[in-house]
Amino acid sequence: MKNTEINFFNKWSVKDIKITDSGLQKYINLTPVYFPKTGGKNTKSPFAKSKTSIIERLINRLFVVGHKGKKHKITSGTNVGKTIRAMNSVYKAFEDIELKLKKNPIEVLVMAIQNSAPIEEVVSFQRRAIVVRDITLTSPQRRVDLALRHICQGTYRNSFNKKTTLWRALSQEIINAYNNNSNSYAIFEKERREKEAMGAR
Repeated sequence: MKNTEINFFNKWSVKDIKITDSGLQKYINLTPVYFPKTGGKNTKSPFAKSKTSIIERLINRLFVVGHKGKKHKITSGTNVGKTIRAMNSVYKAFEDIELKLKKNPIEVLVMAIQNSAPIEEVVSFQRRAIVVRDITLTSPQRRVDLALRHICQGTYRNSFNKKTTLWRALSQEIINAYNNNSNSYAIFEKERREKEAMGAR
């Protein structure tokens, strides 16, 4: 019997993709599946996010991209519950990335996440009567979470109430993050967080 390779969307292989950032290797899941939707079956197990494929995590993050800064402003909500819409947007974005860069779009996404994952952050805590700001290393799981959040927030910012479609904005954001271009919102946020942390040393 002939062995058939499982590819994402039955199109893109992850066989030759390597995660160069050793700190993120356990937290970017590249286990191939035809249809990246688990229905939340891992949510009750510890570190469930790490058992979910990175493509599914990107799709889930597009539903509600999260709070922006400390204002707790919800920057999305229009895609909630419409899995197939978000999935089609990711699929079209991957096709566009493949067309523009002539590379495996999943490899481009993984590199974009590694480039835009912040290493250091500032934490605030109270010491007696004053609030102290101190530098801390960002945990690997949070690094991936922040990278995905910022990629999706940049996508939303460039497409909501604009002529640019969601998949085109997502494609451009991933390409900019892959190229370490400061036009990427994710790269901008990473540099802002790390510059803030440097100032708190």
